[in-house]
Amino acid sequence: MREIAKLEPTCVWRHFDALTQVPRPSGHLKPVQQFLLNFAKQAGVEAFVDAGNNVVMRKPATPGMENRKTVLMQAHMDMVPQKSPESQHNFETDPLETYVDEEGWVRARNTTLGADDGIGVAAIMAVMEAKDLQHGPIEALITADEETGMFGANDLPTGELHSDILMNLDSETWGKFVIGSAGGIDITATLGYQPAPADTSHTALRVTLKGLRGGHSGLEIHEGRANANKLMVRFMRKAIAECGAQLVSWEGGNMRNAIPFKAEVVLTMPQDKAEAVQALVVACKACFCDEYKTIEPNLEFFTEVTALPSEVVPTEIQDNLVNAIYACHDGVVRMIPAYPDVVETSSNLAIINIANGKAAIKILARSSREDMKVYIATTLESCFNMAGMKVEMSGNYGGWDPNPESEVLRLLKKIYREQNAQEAVVQVDHAGLECSVILGKYPGMDVVSLGPTIRSPHTTNERCEVASILPFWNLLKQALLEVPQK
Repeated sequence: MREIAKLEPTCVWRHFDALTQVPRPSGHLKPVQQFLLNFAKQAGVEAFVDAGNNVVMRKPATPGMENRKTVLMQAHMDMVPQKSPESQHNFETDPLETYVDEEGWVRARNTTLGADDGIGVAAIMAVMEAKDLQHGPIEALITADEETGMFGANDLPTGELHSDILMNLDSETWGKFVIGSAGGIDITATLGYQPAPADTSHTALRVTLKGLRGGHSGLEIHEGRANANKLMVRFMRKAIAECGAQLVSWEGGNMRNAIPFKAEVVLTMPQDKAEAVQALVVACKACFCDEYKTIEPNLEFFTEVTALPSEVVPTEIQDNLVNAIYACHDGVVRMIPAYPDVVETSSNLAIINIANGKAAIKILARSSREDMKVYIATTLESCFNMAGMKVEMSGNYGGWDPNPESEVLRLLKKIYREQNAQEAVVQVDHAGLECSVILGKYPGMDVVSLGPTIRSPHTTNERCEVASILPFWNLLKQALLEVPQK
């Protein structure tokens, strides 16, 4: 038996351990869907895959509790596939390698852990399997492809669910109940171009910036972590202006909702300017390390000689792209006036791919105000329009308006106080949660999001605090017992 399966409460950890052995990166979910259906069959509960590729489960009330409100427990089945540069892990085929560190956190070796939101799924499985819990009617919704655009929630059929209460199990700080979250929109700027022939008298260098912390672009955007694409563009502009460099390709970032921790460009330049480019990398590294000395201790920036390519990005196109990337807003726009510690509006310059006659730039913008979401999205659209790029908006989802008078919130706060001898924190999050999408289809539900403590999701430093799982499980059990009558 693997180490984490022995942790308490075993009813949750055993299921999470099993999930870590099933590949489930976003977009490749058939194995985990079948895993969940097989589990439900063994547990003796109804389960099916709906039109949105979500897994729905239903468990009847225990005798005498049929008149309680129906509770929907909700989590997402997919995980963000990030790995360290040295890792050979294949997220589509390989199980995760988990361990418990000396400080009491569960981690995965050289990859994301998938506790976001595998822990939520494991808790649902524990409830569905349990024979000793007292509860009213229960539904479970385990959504598909949350991390890449909330596709499962967006495709959730209306009329499928019958719940009065929604407990979203995708929050990441134990003792905090989330009652609202930001909306978001994806901005994609594209441009086709005719490559120019490379100067055969030039030399070529590959320039790599890596080792940044990255992180969740909703939960950690306010921490001032470096964005690899934004640092790279500062170097690029100088290399072009001072060294006659010519861009061949740019690859930075790989997930729309993760702060990019690595960027790599290939450049050509006159042979007598190669040393100047290398010196510029050294100077930029010193500058970046000084700027981020308390935030990015593992920043690496270096050059390697590479084969001279046959084509480069034409000068005018190159200059327009670099200027647009330089001007593109990245990070916090402003905080919520009523909650000054919570980000209201932000954008994440997530992915840049430039090569072989195609340029694509992807950004995720978030805001808890619809007008500010429109503002930042239009700002970004204008920026890339000026570079001659085609800009498309997609994946638009609204914010979740908080309801401080929620009946289920009052219940959860009461139980938390009784079990922990302190008050819970009630908060609005900047991270997008599926609650807003589900509420759009089922507006009558009473909604709260909760969960155990997870840190650095969407990075290889993702970890789940062992000590937070037992109290989370105890609260969930008691809440199901005390759900009010219809």
